[in-house]
Formats: sequence, structure tokens, C-alpha cells
Amino acid sequence: MSDRLYIFDTTLRDGEQSPGCSMNLDEKLRVAHALAALGVDIIEAGFPVASPGDFEAVHRIASEVKGPTIAGLARAHPKDIERAAEAIKPAAHSRIHTFIATSPIHMQAKLRMSPDDVVEMAVAAVKQARSLAAEVEFSAEDAGRSEMDFLCRIVEATIAAGARVINIPDTVGYMTPNEFGARIKELRERVPNSDKAIFSVHCHNDLGLAVANSLNAVENGARQVECTINGLGERAGNAALEEIVMILRTRSDRFSIETCIDTTKIVPTSKLVSQITGMPVQPNKAIVGANAFAHESGIHQDGMLKHQKTYEIMTPESVGWTTNRMVLGKHSGRAALKSRYAELGAQLDGDALNAVFEQFKRLADKKKDIFDEDLMAILEQGDDVAAERIKLLSLHAASGTGDTPVAAVELEIEGKSHKATAEGDGPVDAAFKAIKSMVEPNGKLLLYQVNAITAGTDAQGEVTVRLQDGDRIVNGQGKDTDIVVASAKALIDALNKLPGMHAKEVHAQYSGV
Repeated sequence: MSDRLYIFDTTLRDGEQSPGCSMNLDEKLRVAHALAALGVDIIEAGFPVASPGDFEAVHRIASEVKGPTIAGLARAHPKDIERAAEAIKPAAHSRIHTFIATSPIHMQAKLRMSPDDVVEMAVAAVKQARSLAAEVEFSAEDAGRSEMDFLCRIVEATIAAGARVINIPDTVGYMTPNEFGARIKELRERVPNSDKAIFSVHCHNDLGLAVANSLNAVENGARQVECTINGLGERAGNAALEEIVMILRTRSDRFSIETCIDTTKIVPTSKLVSQITGMPVQPNKAIVGANAFAHESGIHQDGMLKHQKTYEIMTPESVGWTTNRMVLGKHSGRAALKSRYAELGAQLDGDALNAVFEQFKRLADKKKDIFDEDLMAILEQGDDVAAERIKLLSLHAASGTGDTPVAAVELEIEGKSHKATAEGDGPVDAAFKAIKSMVEPNGKLLLYQVNAITAGTDAQGEVTVRLQDGDRIVNGQGKDTDIVVASAKALIDALNKLPGMHAKEVHAQYSGV
């Protein structure tokens, strides 16, 4: 077996399936370019048949992102496979990833198909995909709960049909590490043509075992791991890319296997995905959490002062954390700004640099020190301004002990000015009520979340808002040194993503919505 592990990133497919994590086309392109710079081997760019938007995103990524293999997901249906093939066609290296369920409960309750029919459909799908793409990967959905004899049968048949990657998913996060590793070992030993394919694993984290299961599979011969940035994904998420990669690197004494990941780009990529999806990283998250390299205990601090390795098994710099916190200020010029963005993995020139520079100067007038997190926030909020149907023109909020909070808001909605005033339980609540009184649909608020982008009382606040309108769930983000303004921006960002949003023809000056 090769000592090389292939990293298959599915942040743009499985990660995006996390509730509220939908990304627009520009955001997907930014993440895809970041993943390419990170060094992932395969980017699963989406599920092309799911929607025209998914198809367009996969096609654009296949056209523009260089380096990794670009994969499109497809059920074992002819139309799915045709659509995936069309979407990934521009890629220099392409792959169709087709799947069908193989566990008894899925075959009986979901597919309502016999095992023979499932094998026949899987083989037909692989053969069709092989005629349309350079590489084919086959996944046995819910392989963790599949009967081993049947799993061996379908794996042998799909390899014979042309699949060169066989994925064994623990779809519902059910297995424990030893039994999952044993399953990979048994498949490789029992399937006669197993040497003709790379075995892959895709582990979900329902029991918190996704990374452990993936690593045990690697010890037993798997040479591709499917994972996501920050462990995003359905339900409890997937195996976290950053944890897989850094375990292999840090414990090279146990795992004699390497990846092509540039680990110094792990933290910037994590932050980018968190900002775009609105899913914050918990402070104690391994590798990329804010506290991952923090030491508060006196004993720990004493040890660190004497020798870093007393309490750190890897360096913060090795994964992209930087001690160079204060970078730029209001007297900095375009060249310095461009250089720092390049160090953070963003190449800016021309109009894009000018637009970001203007926002940088405005922020520098509000706060003394500009941190890397501020720079990334500026980059994020500069996206797609021209497409906004609602713009915040002004906001005045007042509150105090014993007073009823009130907010007066002026919006530009599709080119026309609208004003409203509302009272609330606090200034943010009042601002939200005023804004929502002017538009419809205005959605149900599912999440309101505030994070400080940097330290200090002059830090920018980053607000994430999640709205639901019918079956559609959208995220909005806003950033400002004034948390009420940041909150209003976040709500407006989310409203702009709701289809059919328009100004109410009549609205009251006070709204209790």
C-alpha cells in the first residue's frame, strides 16, 4: 500500500447540508480556491442534479479551480450521472461519485429494492459514469450497518465495473473504531479485486467517533479520508479535516503516512468557512479553536515558560495561528494591505483591492488597531453588494435604565427610501421590529448570535442571524464596531437572501412584529 493518504474534502457538499449553511456561488468559489491552496486532493463541489444553483456552482468550480480533482455527487440514476458529468466536464481532473444504499433497513424501507436489484443498479451506474468521467468513485451508503457478505459482493462488482475508489461510509455514525477498522480490513482481504481500488471512508460524528473511526480505517488500509473543514456536515457533522491531518503529522511515529496539506493554511481556511457559513468554531475545538493553544493554569504557564513542548505537542504557527496580532493602522497604504492579504491567502488587485482598501480605511477611523480577523471580516462583507435589494441608510437606537428601548431605521428597498420606528425589549429587538415592519416575507428568527471578532472594547462585533421562510433557511451576517448596527446588517443580509422579498405597501410607524 502507498504511504500517501488522499484528502477528499466535502465541505461544499456534505458540509453545506448543515442546516443554515447554504452558500452562494461566490462564496463556494472562495472556499474552493482556499481548499485548493490548502492542498486537498479532491474537492466534492456539490450535487449537480439537486438544483440549477448546485449545477452552476460545480461547473464554475470545475472551470476555475486548478489543482485538485473536482468531484460531483450522483445517485445511481442515469439522469444524476449525466448531470454530474456535464457539471465537472471543464475540470482538468474530474470524478463522478455515485452511491446507493446497501444496509437492510435502507434497501427495504427507503429504496424498497431487493439486494440483487441494488447490485444491478450500482454496476450500471458505475459503468455509465466510467464512460463519462476520468475517475469513478462508488459509495455503499450506510455501509456501517450493511451485511458483510453483501457488502463484499457489491464492492467486488463495482470494482469490476470500473470504480477505482470504493467508499465505505459510516453514514449514521454508528460504528466504534475497532469494528470499523476491522470492516475495512475484512473487505480488503475478502474482495478478490480489492487491489484494483483505493478504499475510502466517510465517517459521521453522531457518537463523536468520526475522527477515531477514520484513523482506525487508515491503520487498516484505507487510503482516502472524506472530511470537512471544522467538521461541518449533516446532523453532528463529519470527520474534521484539520484533526485528521494534524494527528497524522503529530503522531508520525504511529502513522507512517503523509498528506499533501499545507498545514499553515488550516486556521485561515477554518476562519473563512466559519465566516461564510455563519457557523462559529467553539473555543475549545481542537487545532482551530481560539483556546487550542491558550494556557491559563499557573502550572502550565510555568512549564511553557521553561520549554514550549511541556504543554504543546505542535506549534500554533504550524497550523496557521500567528502571534503577529497588530498588523495595520489608519496610516497604512495599499501596498501593505495587499501584502498582508496575500499572507492570509487572498490575492487582491485593481478594483477589488480599491474596494477593500476603502472599507479598511473606514474601519481604521473607528478603531486603533486592525487585526487579521478584521481584515478577513472586511473581505467577507465586501461580497456582492450590488445585488442587495435592501440597504441600511441610517439607524438610531436609544435605551437606558427605566426607559423603553426604541429604534428608528431608514432602509433603501429596491431604490426607494422607507422609514420605520419601533419599540422593543432592547435596542436590537427594536431595530429588528422596525426593519421587519417594512418588508415581507420577513422570516422566522431561528438564531441570533454575537461574536467579538477581536479583543478590546473597540472590537468589531460579528452577528449571525438565521431566518426561516417556509422550507427555506438562510443565514445573514453583519459586522460593525456598533453591535446594534452589526445586528441590523445581519438581518438585512438574511432578508436579501429570501426569495420574493419586497417592501410592504403599508406599514405602521410602530410595529410589534
